[in-house]
This record gives sequence, structure tokens and C-alpha cells, in this order.
Amino acid sequence: MNGMRIISYNVNGIRAALKKGFADWLGQESPDVVCLQETKATPNDIDASIFEQLGYQSYWCNAEKKGYSGVTIFSKMKPDAVFAGSGFADSDREGRVIRADFGDLTLVNAYFPSGTSGDERQAFKYVWLAHFAQHIATLKQTRPNLIITGDYNIAHRNIDIHDPKGNKNSSGFLPDERAWMDEWLASGMVDTLRLLHPELTGAYTWWSQRFPTVREQNKGWRIDYISVSDTLSGKVRKAEVLANVKHSDHCPILLELAT
Repeated sequence: MNGMRIISYNVNGIRAALKKGFADWLGQESPDVVCLQETKATPNDIDASIFEQLGYQSYWCNAEKKGYSGVTIFSKMKPDAVFAGSGFADSDREGRVIRADFGDLTLVNAYFPSGTSGDERQAFKYVWLAHFAQHIATLKQTRPNLIITGDYNIAHRNIDIHDPKGNKNSSGFLPDERAWMDEWLASGMVDTLRLLHPELTGAYTWWSQRFPTVREQNKGWRIDYISVSDTLSGKVRKAEVLANVKHSDHCPILLELAT
């Protein structure tokens, strides 16, 4: 294999996305691996043969609560190993992390918590972030070549959000969340989009559904990322936001990695 094409996508419900043409789009795009967040379903809730016909094997980590959260990896290559969860019980009950190993590469697909519903969930988000950073630091000791895909639910810099001033007190753009991203990148992780497009503006991945025109006006947030460990930064060929793909309030993001 001379490269790996990975797509990460918060589908905001895989059943809803399928009704909007997600499977046809996936067949045309045909990445080697697709990492979905917020699937809100189990394999029994959908016709899994749709993805098998496209050449994908699927690996799921579901929330205990029906119709909530959940992460899935679809892969054309059979992983050497798959691990559902990160060992943090409160997170694992919500189906937020799944890992697949391919040779010396380790892919982690994560759906970071949102704090928008109030103080309790914001507090949980900070606990989750601390645990996840430690989990990845530990993993890196034995699996140094890491790809961390997902909905991070954090806009890192002013250029990652359409209205930084107006959102300075909004969950997802709070100083402590942004500082976590600073520490994440200082720890040897690389934001692949910024590696290739350091000052690209308007590269948003999520638009609020409360205001129907904001997507047309591109008043969004970049909260979806594919990070790689710095051991892989020299292999990043392409990193893009696929903003015109519309099965969700998020859009997919793409990484092409030389292998």
C-alpha cells in the first residue's frame, strides 16, 4: 500500500445521513478508512450490507443510551487489532473512543464531549480531556505512530471560528479548552490541516442548525481534526475540509498519508 486515505466525519446520526445519500457519496469518495462520530445507532439499526458492498468492514463502539453518541471505523483493510473504549468508564459508557491498529500505525477515532448543555457537562469535558491526553501519552510509548481523528468540539484559534469575539465565552472556544489544544500540539501531536495550510481561513467543519442560513454564509467553527504524531508529519500528503458535503451539521475532513 503506497498511501492511506482517511476521512473523519461527525454524521449526527448515521440513519439520518443514509437518508441524505451518505452511502452513495462514500462509494464515490472511497477512502481506505472512514471514522464516524455521533453515529447514534448500533449495527443492528442499519442495513450493514450497504457498507460491505462498498468493501468496508465495520467496527463499532456504542453508547449504553440508545440513539446517543457512538463512534465507528469502516475500513477496507482488516486491522490487526481493534479496541473499543479508552478505559475511562464514564466515557466508555457513552461510546466515545475506538482504536484500530494497522501494522505500525494506530488510528484512534474519538468523539470529544460537548459542554454546551451546561456546567455539569463542561466539567465532564475537562475531566475527559485530561484523561484522553493521558491515555494518548501512554499509548504513544508503545504505539508511537498515531492518527487521532474526530470531533474534538474545540475551535483552537481565532481563524478556526467565524466570530471569535462574540464566542469568547462559548463552550468549545473557552480559554481552558483552547489551552488544552495548545498542550496537545506541544505534546508532539500535529494538526494536519494547519501543517499544510497554516493560515487558511474559513475552513469550518460545523455550522449551527439553530440558524438555517449560517452554512450558506459560512459562519462556522472548525472543531473536527485529524492529528498525527510528529513521527508521521513528514508523510502528510493532503489535508482538506470537504465543506460541500452535506449529510450532517458537520462536514467530512480528509487526510492522505504516505505509508
